[in-house]
Amino acid sequence: MIRTRCVQQLSALKRGSSLGTSMRSQNSGQPTSNLSARTPKRPRKRRANFPVEKLMEQFLEQSAQAEDNFYQVEERRLQAEDRRREMEHARELQMLQMLGQMFSSVSSAAAPSKASPPAARAPVNSSASSSPSCPRGQSGQVKHPSPRRDCFTQQSRLSTSAPQALVFDRYYSLGSTSHRGMDDDLLSLVKNTIPPLTSKKHKGQDGRIGIIGGCQDYTGAPYFAAISALKAGADLSHVFCTKEAAPVIKSYSPELIVHPVLDSPNAVEEIEKWLPRLHSLVVGPGLGREGLLLKTVKEVIEKSKTRDIPIVIDADGLWLVTQQPSVIQGYHKGILTPNIMEFTRLYQALNREPMDSSDHQHSLMQLSVAMGNLTVVLKGEQDVITDGSKVFTCSLEGSGRRCGGQGDLLSGSMGVFAHWAHSASAAGVIRSVNPSVVAAYGACSLTRQCNSQAFQRHGRSTTTSDMIQEIGSAFKKLFES
Repeated sequence: MIRTRCVQQLSALKRGSSLGTSMRSQNSGQPTSNLSARTPKRPRKRRANFPVEKLMEQFLEQSAQAEDNFYQVEERRLQAEDRRREMEHARELQMLQMLGQMFSSVSSAAAPSKASPPAARAPVNSSASSSPSCPRGQSGQVKHPSPRRDCFTQQSRLSTSAPQALVFDRYYSLGSTSHRGMDDDLLSLVKNTIPPLTSKKHKGQDGRIGIIGGCQDYTGAPYFAAISALKAGADLSHVFCTKEAAPVIKSYSPELIVHPVLDSPNAVEEIEKWLPRLHSLVVGPGLGREGLLLKTVKEVIEKSKTRDIPIVIDADGLWLVTQQPSVIQGYHKGILTPNIMEFTRLYQALNREPMDSSDHQHSLMQLSVAMGNLTVVLKGEQDVITDGSKVFTCSLEGSGRRCGGQGDLLSGSMGVFAHWAHSASAAGVIRSVNPSVVAAYGACSLTRQCNSQAFQRHGRSTTTSDMIQEIGSAFKKLFES
């Protein structure tokens, strides 16, 4: 009986194991069939692994390219607009000259046949002294030696004068040092180059001036040049200086656009991209004589010459010219503005002989010819200007005050006048005179008038900042009265 019971338990165990095996086989087979019934998955595409930095770099390059394209289109539009305005200005000037000739002919026809005594001149006190200076008395009247006439007393001649080129040729010849009516005729030419102010103009049309200079030791000079350019009539004034000088120059005035790139590794490229937007360049105020900066400035001058824009070189920029005259030699839109010490160094560097201190005008002409008939302005008691063929003297009286920074006022305003003069020449407004000479004379007259007015107010304490405050009224008195 016990044996029968054991046999039954063994049979039950066998049946249970076989049942479990069949169930396991069914369970294991079921997912296999289900997997085989499913649709096979599509292979996943493998994407390129671009880093974020590379994507950002591509985006910035595309943005810069788009910006450059925009500025190129805008520059072409502005140039076309400038040409149109210049043509309108030239037509207006021609009409005024025709009216002046017509009134002159009418007045001469109506005059009696009997010769009448010459009309009395405007009351200008002439000094009996033969000194070339023109001291200003307590009454504020300008005194000139008898061969010369004041820059302001004959402004009424404009309405009845013949075309300026004919008047000009009557008075000036090679090496001449005494020219009757020189101040009046040159000021008339300067006036003809000044663009009229109209509501149709846009920002930047009357002048975008670049100042190359400004280092750790010299931050005032580029500021004086840039702010003088603005106050003389430019619309925008850029300063390209070193990184250390930029915050200081920016703190002087929010009206200046300051670029701290002059000592950067890619300084030439940084400045070159702005050259298409500039009308003229002033090189040297506060530049210093550090070799790397001078090398950068030399390359910038070369790039600027290819764009045919006027270049005024002053201060430490003249030191560069003394070392390497070829950097600006023969460039017809270049202007040098040396004082007597800078002029002496330039003369001796080019002529390899001592300068004749008894005849500065002849030495100045020699220097100009050696530089390829470059316009040179010798600053002094009288500002002497030459382009190698003619000599002109700005004898407008300033004062005995010689504070630092006056040369920066001169160079900054000269950058503006140079743009105006060459634009007027391209439009046919002035033909027989070198536009750079006209620009130099306008800037010299303005600087001297500012000096005179500031000295009347402040006397011995006059500074360049005081002179800059007089630019508006001096400009109006000289060129808009």
